Amino acid sequence: MPTVSTSAPQPAPQPAPWTEPLVTAVLVLADGTVIEGFGLGAEGVSDGEVCFNTAMTGYQEILTDPSYAGQIITFTFPHIGNVGANDEDIETTNLAAASGVRGAILKADITEPSNYRAARHFDEWLKARSIVALCGIDTRALTTRVRTGGMPNAVIAHDPEGNFDIPALKARAAALPSMEGEDLVPGVTTAQRYDWDETGWVWPKGFGRLEGAKHKVVAVDFGAKRNILRCLADAGCEVTVVSATTSAEDILAMEPDGIFLSNGPGDPAATGEYAVPEIRKLIASGKPIFGICLGHQMLALALGATTKKMHQGHHGANHPVQDHTTGKVEITSMNHGFAVDAASLPEGVSQTHVSLFDGTNCGLAVDGKPIFSVQHHPEASPGPQDSFYLFERFVKLMDAA
Repeated sequence: MPTVSTSAPQPAPQPAPWTEPLVTAVLVLADGTVIEGFGLGAEGVSDGEVCFNTAMTGYQEILTDPSYAGQIITFTFPHIGNVGANDEDIETTNLAAASGVRGAILKADITEPSNYRAARHFDEWLKARSIVALCGIDTRALTTRVRTGGMPNAVIAHDPEGNFDIPALKARAAALPSMEGEDLVPGVTTAQRYDWDETGWVWPKGFGRLEGAKHKVVAVDFGAKRNILRCLADAGCEVTVVSATTSAEDILAMEPDGIFLSNGPGDPAATGEYAVPEIRKLIASGKPIFGICLGHQMLALALGATTKKMHQGHHGANHPVQDHTTGKVEITSMNHGFAVDAASLPEGVSQTHVSLFDGTNCGLAVDGKPIFSVQHHPEASPGPQDSFYLFERFVKLMDAA
């Protein structure tokens, strides 16, 4: 016979009372606004200029791009870190230097990696590169704030115990200098000359090595990205990379067929105080010259144009740019907070490219001379190959010379 229980019925278990999750990271803007979130990456406090990037992929390349030195990057795409991190998708060439980026802001927490190339969890990678990050905030609202009021200075802090001295963080954020007037190139340029022969990544082999170089190129490193150097090698160029402070005499003594001016961070006018006089000597040499990003801005300054601080900058991988020399529109990758003032281009210098987002200058060429530059990043492959012709254009100029 079945056993009949005579004990009293037990009450159903009650759920634990809800408690407010511990705030482990904060973003404190220069105007005193405090945005609370949850910490990721390295612990500690960092500061910089807040910008936003609209790219859906390439977060590892973005966070190692030396052009982002001094900035805290807000990713508008909500899922960052979902394909993990590896040792190949790193753009900085100066591995001895600390990461130029000052922080990262994400919408969602980082998930476990889901990609066959993943070598580690993205959070582990952030810690290894000493990048302070946070998640769990409304990145759309922050992006709207930047679009409306411009790129603010801010302090980002991560403490697992949630202990923050908010008044001190507010004071630190308010005291940060403007990006205008900041020369950030010394922190990202190479300390010594080196040769580069690595070519682009090809599945499933990986990176290759240049064989049978056709031209010799000296690349002036203002914060060069690895993939730019790979594209030059893919185009048959033997590349020697030199510091941003290298004299024109030393560069020309290497007898290059062409000279490349790289991307980089900060205010071009500040870097131009020591770089522009040397670039003018390189222009006078008659050698073919090609510049990208900060290199484009530095070339413009050397030719007599001016640059200006942008309201929100261009940071993303979906920027349409028209090449006036061909009439074609290319989808480009952008990363800059300063721009060349097209109205300041002197006689004999033509505007070759223009942004279809806001009409800002994105390229120039010197009439009758083998000298040109672009603001966008042709090596970043957002099109994916819309802008690779620029490296071929550089090679053709060296062929003709």
